Order: sequence, then C-alpha cells, then structure tokens
Amino acid sequence: MRILKGLVPRGSRVVRVRSERAFLRELPRATHAIVWHFRREWFDVAKRLELLATPAAGRELLPETGPDGVKIHFGGFHGPIMAESVAAFALGWARGFFRPELRSSAWPRSELSEVVGELAGTRAVILGYGRVGRAIGEKLSSLGVEVSGLTRHGFFAGGRRLPSRRFADFLAKADWLVMALPSTTGTDNFLSAKLIAKLPRRAVVINVGRGNSVDERALAAALKSGRIAAAYLDVRKSEPTATILESPGYVRELADLPNCFVMPHASAFSPRYLERCFRELKDEGLI
Repeated sequence: MRILKGLVPRGSRVVRVRSERAFLRELPRATHAIVWHFRREWFDVAKRLELLATPAAGRELLPETGPDGVKIHFGGFHGPIMAESVAAFALGWARGFFRPELRSSAWPRSELSEVVGELAGTRAVILGYGRVGRAIGEKLSSLGVEVSGLTRHGFFAGGRRLPSRRFADFLAKADWLVMALPSTTGTDNFLSAKLIAKLPRRAVVINVGRGNSVDERALAAALKSGRIAAAYLDVRKSEPTATILESPGYVRELADLPNCFVMPHASAFSPRYLERCFRELKDEGLI
C-alpha cells in the first residue's frame, strides 16, 4: 500500500484482508494486527501477536488488556481533524450559514442581521477535556473563543483547575457546549434535561464524542421549544442503520428539526486517516 511507504520496517510482510474470515486465517502468523475491532477470544489463535492496534479512539472496539507481551493501542491522532469539524460548524452557525431563517425567506437579510455574530469572543465548555477535547479547545482558542473543560479529574479554565461548583457558572454563559465524551466511563445521558436547563437559550450543543452521552428525547424537546438554539450531532445514541430507523428507541424527530444538524459519524474523516494512524504507530515506536 502506497501510504505505508516509509512507515513500516523494510522487509515487513503486510497482508491486507477484506473479511473477518480472511483475517482469522492470517491471524496465527501475525505479529502486528491493525484492525477496526477485535474479539477477546481471537487472542487464543494469535500466538505470535505483539501489537494489537485500531485507528479508532473508541475503547469499546478492542479489549483494553491482552495476553502478556501484547501491546494494545487506540488511535490518538483524531483531535486536530475533529477540531476542524467543530470549528467549521461553530463558524458556520455564528456567521449564519446554517440558520433556519435561510429556509424561511427568499432574501432573509433582515432576519439574519438580527442573529449573525462573530465567533471570536464567544464561550465554549468542552465535556471530555482529554486528548481530543484539548485539541478542540486549542483550535477554538485560536479563533478567539474562551474555552473551559470538564474531565473526570476536575474542571479547568484559563489553564488552571477551578472548584467543581464553578462548572454551573460557566454553563450558564456558554455559547457552545462541545461534547467529546467516551462511552466507557459512566457517561450515559450526561446531557440530560437538567443539564440543558443550565444553558442559555443561545447555546448550541455539538457532540463529536459518543451518542450514549445524550438524552436524545430531552435534547429534541429543548430544540423544539427553543430552550436552546441548535445542535450539531456527529454521533447518535443509535446510529441510523436501516434496522435502527425502525427501532422504538430511535428518536427520529431529531433529524427532522430545522435547528438540528446530523452528520454520519464523520467528524474525523480525512483522506490522510490511515497515513496518520501508521505515522502515530511509527512515532511511538510500535512498528
């Protein structure tokens, strides 16, 4: 593969497989496996395995531990790409590109003039202020946004840790609530009706983490009533395959609201995605 030139040691034999059956056929001979997902029972046949890696950041895709001698690696290169997605939407919303007013008037200059603003000088609270969240924060800060962030270890703003009670104060002034939460740390429905009620009406929710962290019915109600201004959802609690679209748990209403913008889990898309993955593995001495 052309993208691997210079990124894997000379003499390495690289096998690209296109099915689970083909992967399992090659696995007993593999020393390094770069996969999207991996089942724990597959370790039983991977006797030579030294590295198990996925380009993805989601901890639900691989076992977090393996047999002695096997290193487990999750992709950590997504932050700068996802930061561009968040910044793009924030800029677009601030400058009026996605406003419902555009759909309701043939020449909506007067309507837009009342709502279009500047991104610089706005405030963002980032939930999940880890590697991805901090990359998002750096990008927004470079555009003049005041950034604060919440982690499992505390609440941070202006480069210092603040008392956790200050979190509510920052929420009350937030223009952007950016969610970059994982799915594996008790984050189910973190964005609840109670938390939404702490936001100002101008606030926009941006979720590029995992869909489980949003109470989608509460969010739909808030968007429909005007309790908050808009939402950009790159992920959903149930990502809409043909089967899930008919599931009673799927909140279809979100996709139909004019102030809710849904993308198909695409915030980290890049033509250099795999190149970045293998570059990271090389830079960390894993290949």
